[in-house]
Amino acid sequence: MQARETKATDLSLPPMSGHEFSFAGERLHALSSGALWWARALALVVSDLHLGKSNRVSRRGGPMLPPYETRDTVARLEQEIERTGAEHVICLGDSFDDAQSATELTEEEQLWLNRLQAGRKWTWIEGNHDPGPMRLGGSHMGTLEMAPFVLRHIAMPGAMPGAQGEISGHYHPKFSLRARGMTITRPCFVHDDQRLVLPAFGTYTGGMSCLAPEFRALFSESAHAIVTGPKPRSFPLQPRGAMARHKARP
Repeated sequence: MQARETKATDLSLPPMSGHEFSFAGERLHALSSGALWWARALALVVSDLHLGKSNRVSRRGGPMLPPYETRDTVARLEQEIERTGAEHVICLGDSFDDAQSATELTEEEQLWLNRLQAGRKWTWIEGNHDPGPMRLGGSHMGTLEMAPFVLRHIAMPGAMPGAQGEISGHYHPKFSLRARGMTITRPCFVHDDQRLVLPAFGTYTGGMSCLAPEFRALFSESAHAIVTGPKPRSFPLQPRGAMARHKARP
């Protein structure tokens, strides 16, 4: 994608709405919602929408969940598109909870997504929950290369030829911290110098501790977690094997 030159002031975000950080030489914003804003490319990146999860759980004999998660997730996505003025929306996989969920959208939901796609570039990256083609507009691919990044669903350990940084999702990372005698757990972004993993954007999504061994092994000791909330904040990850507790600063 050929990004047009844009001054930072042209795409200013409301105060306290996100945490600005540098990754692979680019300035990015980790937004309160769990979306990632890449201002120079006018690109909004989200991961793990898991649209249709309530239907999929019910279809497989699980508990009945209120069937509102698709509308809530799409409404929050629309809010971020309007707030940033994104010209390219990138969904990093598991956009639907399974392949059938994409066919179960109501007419209203289908039209809503079509309206959001109108006039902008939209890329669906395949995930492990939605590996097949989806009957929606936009581009469908396994991996997207946008220098200096490679964007995919699941992080790939090891070197990444042709890219300075990898952006992915899949793990739904969460961060626990101690504040005023309580443990608070929130979705988070996790990054080091080479890899960035986004939190799940979907409404009905669980999560994995960012200190879980299989997740922590992806990152160097310099990794940081950017915790979502009204004012996203960055915390260093503790060394492997440490307790998953961090003290929040006042």
